[in-house]
Amino acid sequence: MFKKNIGIKISTVLLVSLFSLQAFAQAWDIPADKKAKNSYIPFTPSVAKEGEAFFTKNCMSCHGNPGKGNSLKTLKPIPPDLAGAVTQQRTDGDLFYIITTGRAIMPSFKNVFSEEERWKIISYIRSFNRQYVQVLSKFDPRKAKLVKFNVTYNNMTHTIRIAVTANEKTGAVVLKNDELDLFANRYFGRLPVDKSMTTNKDGVAYFKFPTDLPGDKKGNVVLIAKVNDDNYGEVEYQSKMNIGIPTNKPGLTEKRAIWNVVSKSPIWLMVTFTTGILFLGLFLLYIGFSLWKIRKIGTLLK
Repeated sequence: MFKKNIGIKISTVLLVSLFSLQAFAQAWDIPADKKAKNSYIPFTPSVAKEGEAFFTKNCMSCHGNPGKGNSLKTLKPIPPDLAGAVTQQRTDGDLFYIITTGRAIMPSFKNVFSEEERWKIISYIRSFNRQYVQVLSKFDPRKAKLVKFNVTYNNMTHTIRIAVTANEKTGAVVLKNDELDLFANRYFGRLPVDKSMTTNKDGVAYFKFPTDLPGDKKGNVVLIAKVNDDNYGEVEYQSKMNIGIPTNKPGLTEKRAIWNVVSKSPIWLMVTFTTGILFLGLFLLYIGFSLWKIRKIGTLLK
C-alpha cells in the first residue's frame, strides 16, 4: 500500500512538472517596451526575400517551412509553424524579442544576426499573413553614427571599462540602461568576453578580461563592443588593445594545410593526387593499347 501511494505521488509530481514545463515553454514574458518595438525597415517583397535566405539557413531545421506544418516534432515543446495564428498574432516586437533573446531550446540569435537581419527574418514571416499591416518605427538608423565608445583597460584589476555616449548637437547624451556586449575576435568567430552587461547611469559598463587569452605576436587582441539602444539602434565599435598573451603562432593560411591554396597544400596530398593521376593515365593507356591489339588481331583473322 505504501509503495502504491509513493508510485501515485511520483506519477502526479511528474505529470504536474511536465505540464508546468510545457506551459512555461509556451509563455513568453515580454516587457511592454519590447512588445511595442517596430522595424524601421519597410517589409517589402525584396526584404522578405533576403529574410527567407536567413530563415532557410538558420530556422527551417526546427520550424520547418511556414504554412506546411512540418516543424521538428521530436523537440519538446514542438516549434510552432511561423505562418500559424499563434505566431502571427504576436507583435513585431514580440518576434524580435524572441529571436534576439531565445529561451530553453530556442537559441538566442543576437550574436548571429544583426538587428537589420533579424527584422528581415520577421519580414519573411509576415509575408505569410495577408491581413498584416506594418507599423513603421520612427527610429532614424542614421543616428547610429552619433554613438561613440571609450574603451580602457585596467592592468591591476584586469577589467575593461566601456563608456558609451551619443554626440548630439545639444551635447553628449549618455546611453544608460542599455545592453552592452564585448567580444574578442577569433579565427572562427567572436568569443564573448564576460557576460552581457547593462550600462549604468553614466553610460558605463565593466567587463572582466581573461588573463590567459592569447593575442598576436605582440599580444594585441581585437575587441568588438556592441550596444543596443532604442534611440540609436544596434551599434558596434572595434578596437585593438595590447592586453593578450603574446603568441607566435602561424596563421591558419601560413602553413601547409588541406584548406590552403595549391602552393601550400600538404606534400603527402600533392604526392597522392599526382600519383593517382599518373596511375589513372597509365591505366587508360593500357586499356587503349589492349583495345588496339584486339582490333588488330580481329583484322588479321578476317
